[in-house]
Formats: sequence, C-alpha cells, structure tokens
Amino acid sequence: MKARPNILWIVTTQWRAQACGYAGDANACTPAIDGLALQAVNFAQAVTPHPFGPFARAAMLTGVPSPANGVRDYFDPLPPGARTIAHDLRARGYTTAWFGKWHLWKRDPSAPLVGDAHARVVVPPEARGGFGHWEGFESGFLLNDPWLHGTALPEPVRFRGYQSDILSDCVSAWLRGAGDSASWFAVVSFESPHPPYDAPAAGMLARAPADVVLNDNVPRGGWLEARARVELAGYYAHIAATDRAVGRLLESVPGGTIVVFTSVHGDMHGAHGLFRKGWPLEESVRVPFLVRSRHHAPGTQSGEPVSVLDLPEMTRAWADGREWHCAKAHAEISMPGVVALPEQCDRAWQGTRSPKWKRIFNPDGSPWLEFDLERDPLELENLVQGGAQL
Repeated sequence: MKARPNILWIVTTQWRAQACGYAGDANACTPAIDGLALQAVNFAQAVTPHPFGPFARAAMLTGVPSPANGVRDYFDPLPPGARTIAHDLRARGYTTAWFGKWHLWKRDPSAPLVGDAHARVVVPPEARGGFGHWEGFESGFLLNDPWLHGTALPEPVRFRGYQSDILSDCVSAWLRGAGDSASWFAVVSFESPHPPYDAPAAGMLARAPADVVLNDNVPRGGWLEARARVELAGYYAHIAATDRAVGRLLESVPGGTIVVFTSVHGDMHGAHGLFRKGWPLEESVRVPFLVRSRHHAPGTQSGEPVSVLDLPEMTRAWADGREWHCAKAHAEISMPGVVALPEQCDRAWQGTRSPKWKRIFNPDGSPWLEFDLERDPLELENLVQGGAQL
C-alpha cells in the first residue's frame, strides 16, 4: 500500500489575505511565505467561515460551522466529544500533533484577556481535539515568552523568546522524534500577528508609520488615520517575524509533505473607519490560503471560493490519495453572535461571498450589505437599496 502523505497546517491569527508580498502588499516582508507560494496553489478568493477566532477554529477543526459545532459564544469551549480532523486521521493510521494557540477551552470571562491568567489555563487531555500529541496554550496573547503545557508538560512552563520562533522549534523537534515510523498530521497555530501590535517582534523593527501604505478605503486625516498607521507598522513587523519563523519550520519539513498556510481571520486596521474583526468586510473575512501538494501545479492561482471550513475535507481527500475540488459557487460566511469586546462587529449576520458578489443579511433575513467585488474590490458602494451604513 502506498504511504499516506505527511500533512502540515500552518495557521495564523489576524493575518489578512492582502498582507503578503506575493499578494502585492508593499508593506509586507514575507520572503519565506512568498517562496512557499511559488511551490503552491494560491487560493486567492479564500475566506474564513467566521471572522473571529474561537468560531473559526472550531469550524476549521470539525468541518462544521458555528454554532452547529457547539461554539455559540466567544467563551464557549469546543465540546470535548466533538469529532475533529485529528480523529479522522488517527483512524487512518496517522500520528497527530497540535502546537500553539488553542482558544477552544473554558476561560474566565472576568479575567484579563491579555496576560498570564488565560495563558496558564490548562486544557485537559479530553478537550484537546483528539490530537495524540498536544503542546500549546489556551490564549493570553503573549507574543513573547509564552506559557506552554501539554502531553509532556502537565503544568504550564514559560519559554523565553518570540512565540512564533518557539512554536516552530517545538514542531521541528517533534518531527525529528517522529522519524519515519508513520505518516503524520500536524497543526501549528501561531497567535501572531494578533495584537498587541506594539509588542516586540523578535528584532524586526517596525517601519515609520508615515511610510505605511494605506488602502483607499481607510479614511484620511485625524486620529483614525494616525492609529491605523501606528497599528499597521507593528502588525507588519510581527508578520515579518512570523514569516521568518515559518521559513525555519519549512526547512525542517520532509520533502513531499503537504503544507497549508492560512489564517483564521483578518483585521480591519482602519478600513471603512473600523478596527479588529467580526465584520463581514474583505479585510476581516479574506485570508491567505496556500496549499503545496502533488495535487496542484506549483505557482498557480485559483479563483475557487474556498473556505477554511473546507480544510478537513481537503485533508481527508489528501490522506486518501484523492483530489479535492471546490464544488460550490460561493462560500458561506457568518458571525453567530455579538462578541461583547471593544470595537468588534456590533451585530450577528450571515451571508455569502463569491469571487464577484458578497451579500450579507441581518438575523431577521433583511439585507444589510451587498457589493460587486469585481467592480468594487474595496467595498466602497453598498448596493442594498437605501445604502445602509456600517
């Protein structure tokens, strides 16, 4: 029987689709990921099913959208009995491993989101999504000096250094130990380039805010433009630092490994006068999505409406030696509920996105937003009658 391919998912947080050198972003220094793009298919129309971390991660692991997968609220855990892609691949004889940010277990809503309180929450073995090896953290947004726990670390241990570097080294060490005993499936879940954007970025210096190139849908003048420039300067420094870590990781990956690079959501960064995520706009819902495999011609671009929700079925197909094709004309996108945190989207919504059209509806089914993305890629003209505002 032909050996099943090794499969690696590289998953980031808040990395929007445009923020890569290969995508034409003048601000982005991403030589490692640009190099991967030359060997991969670029699903240039890819989206997240839900532009908020826990909802998107739950969908990514289960192939079931939120809230049907059990995650209805920002603080909901993924139900311990939920079947994930790790269960499916273990049933196929794979060795499985998870590294990094989980953000799918119980957290104290009253505790500070940033810092040790959430970073040191212990995810019990039965809540680790069926992965055979698990080494990570619940949350905490510590881009430097993270706490890790898991299979070989029953209690959280603090590691000194940049989180992306540490996680890449953890994966590389595990790969050396895995050897050639079995096919493996691994996920590395980076928190970067998530805020705080002013955190040190492993020696990568942020460019001067005045030098940041802004899209035309970022309003000019005053505090909003100034804030967008400062945040983006830090954002792109963390992108450069994590790109470097991705490059180190890719050097340790055996030849023939199927590699996916994507993100669970983006960030508005001042576009349309908005910040953060949850919004149904391109900066929030569009994500990078590269796949390096023998099933795809290297250096090509696909306009298929792929979603992070498709990753489990894609991965099962690769494991079984099958080709996967996107059989739909559009991707479903939604926010199951309002996340009561500053600056996030103020309503639940659902909708569809194709390479040409985006249509967004309120919970009662009434239209909220409609954009002709081919004619208006920056979403400057809402075609809903009456021109409802964001």
